[in-house]
Amino acid sequence: MAQGDFNRKVQQFMNGRRGPDDLANLCVWVAVILVVIDIFVHTGWLSWISMALVVYAAWRMCSKNVYARMNENDAFLKALGPVRPWLQNPNHAAHELRTYKHAKCPSCGQKVRVPRGKGKLRVTCPKCHEKFEVKS
Repeated sequence: MAQGDFNRKVQQFMNGRRGPDDLANLCVWVAVILVVIDIFVHTGWLSWISMALVVYAAWRMCSKNVYARMNENDAFLKALGPVRPWLQNPNHAAHELRTYKHAKCPSCGQKVRVPRGKGKLRVTCPKCHEKFEVKS
């Protein structure tokens, strides 16, 4: 079978499926970490858990119920909350923390990013256009 034929068949199989998302990627990474730990600790149950995580990740990637997998992934990302940028790109998150201060609009609660070290700033909320002062 030619390489192009195999790629076409894989594309046909994945048509209508979501593929890997953040939750599936996390399951695979946790499984890899558990396998590495199991190499040194020699417990049988860690390898079974890692295998179950890989099977769950593969099931998520091949599921045709895209809407349900999308809702599960969104709930997972929402549960991560403010930790998410630190997990995805720690260097950028650290740079963002050093360079900018995040303030909340007192009227609508929208988060506004202002540069650090500029003293007292008068900020206009991009959502409700309320003006308020922030110490950067």
